[in-house]
Amino acid sequence: MAEVVELITYPIKGCAGVSLAEASLTEAGLPHDRAFMVTNEDGVFRTQRRDPGLALIRPQVDPRGERLTLSAPGAEELTVAIDTVSARRDVVLFGAPFQGIDQGDEVAAWLSDTLGVACRLVRVPPEHDRVADGLIPGPSGYADSNAVHIVSLASLDELNRRITGEGGEPLPMARFRPNVVVDGWTEPHTEDGARQITIGDTELGFAKLAVRCLVTMVDQAKGIKAGPEPLRTLARYRRAPEGGGTVFGAKFSVTRTGTMAVGDTLAVGSWDGPPPAR
Repeated sequence: MAEVVELITYPIKGCAGVSLAEASLTEAGLPHDRAFMVTNEDGVFRTQRRDPGLALIRPQVDPRGERLTLSAPGAEELTVAIDTVSARRDVVLFGAPFQGIDQGDEVAAWLSDTLGVACRLVRVPPEHDRVADGLIPGPSGYADSNAVHIVSLASLDELNRRITGEGGEPLPMARFRPNVVVDGWTEPHTEDGARQITIGDTELGFAKLAVRCLVTMVDQAKGIKAGPEPLRTLARYRRAPEGGGTVFGAKFSVTRTGTMAVGDTLAVGSWDGPPPAR
């Protein structure tokens, strides 16, 4: 029986995750997931692909969703009020235009000093209406695509079996920045075939396989690039069917909001083809 063993939200795109014991799932995913985004002064998003130090910035949103606290090694902790009403500014995510609410000069200066490059911080405005595509499309904040990213421990075990078999070091799940980590499936990549999933009283619909990028080569504990794994090994056995890179994990859209928690059973209501053998 599959169960949820980790829930992780990433309030600021590209920054460290926050582990949750229980969460109220919204149409755009776990609470505050990718609700904030670091940009350059022109509004173009910053990413670990170029700024791996983002991984060391630890954001925390207070329970009322009114204050944001940032911490990082060697930096003084900063807490600011979250602005949801100021004028919108243009931002760019993967070449697509969106709007964001700038969170002010104080947090911009903190981020700029911490990362060593000019930064601004924006928040998704209330009227944000982005819909990520896929088999089942769905709302999304500033995530790369759909709202919920699921990876199983069985998939990571298989990847690490291949990496260590070639003399490499096993990788932690943090390299893949999932929202939901699943244990209990015996076959790797079972998540790829799930089409409708219930966790607690929530429901998720399969959108697409997760195409992996250079961020997976960033050591999330050190904030430095540490490749060539996992992309080297994934390229040998996990090529996207249509030739669109390597894949690991699956993206889902939220089809019913509700509450999910660590320890909840993950039930698959439908599969792409016959269900896996047990």
